[in-house]
Amino acid sequence: MNNEFEQELIRLANHDLQIRKKLASEGKLSEGYHPEMESVHKANAKRLREIIREIGFPTISKVGEKASDAAWLIIQHSIGEPEFIKDCYQMMEENSHDINLINKAYLYDRIQVFQGKPQKYGTQLIAEGIPYPVENKKHLNNDREKVGLPKLSTTDINKIPEIEEIPMIDGKDKEYLIWRKKVGWL
Repeated sequence: MNNEFEQELIRLANHDLQIRKKLASEGKLSEGYHPEMESVHKANAKRLREIIREIGFPTISKVGEKASDAAWLIIQHSIGEPEFIKDCYQMMEENSHDINLINKAYLYDRIQVFQGKPQKYGTQLIAEGIPYPVENKKHLNNDREKVGLPKLSTTDINKIPEIEEIPMIDGKDKEYLIWRKKVGWL
């Protein structure tokens, strides 16, 4: 196991969370993608790319569970870099036996939602606090169970909007739509 990268990945993820907490306490996270947060995400993604070039994807056996989870958080928050996120998802897919499957599920859903497509596991929420539309409501709990996510109640599943509502949901926030196009999600 690589102790140096283990500590560094945890440090990078903790820095991200500290900045996020600070900006949230100042009420600055609800005003779009804050430049300070974006800067942290870009710097973390840059460093993670370097680590991946050196050791490959930071799996549990390479850096430990906590650091592998930290790498996922860095990836999950690199929202301004769609190709990086997609490349990392592919690496997670190739290393499914040596990563946290819940992290992979969250990343899959995030990619889908940013692309305006239905998610599989129901991990990404819309403003109303309910999941963004899913690929298949009937199989949702089975899909969640396979990766270790808790089941959703039938009531919660029934609240999930239909796939046909995606354009209306995505169209509510024009700035978000413009940003997704600008960075390459759409």
